[in-house]
Amino acid sequence: MQGTSELKSNIIIENREKISISGVTDVVEFDDSGIMLRTEAGNLIVEGSGIQISVLDVESGRLEAVGKIDSASYSDRETPKKKGLFSRFAK
Repeated sequence: MQGTSELKSNIIIENREKISISGVTDVVEFDDSGIMLRTEAGNLIVEGSGIQISVLDVESGRLEAVGKIDSASYSDRETPKKKGLFSRFAK
């Protein structure tokens, strides 16, 4: 894994209504209660309600979403096979 100084991933949350994320490499799963994705800095879960992805450009590593943003957290765990949106990183 790269050293933390080499990782290129940023998160900006505006008024808990919009989130902009850079360094996105893959969207694993998505529904209106959250987004699970991979970034250059590790796996990331965004939780909330009424979430809609407004911009997704994996080539440039950019994702923007709107809705009520409750949390954004990183996990270094690998993502196992389908078990539901957030159970993959739980435990």
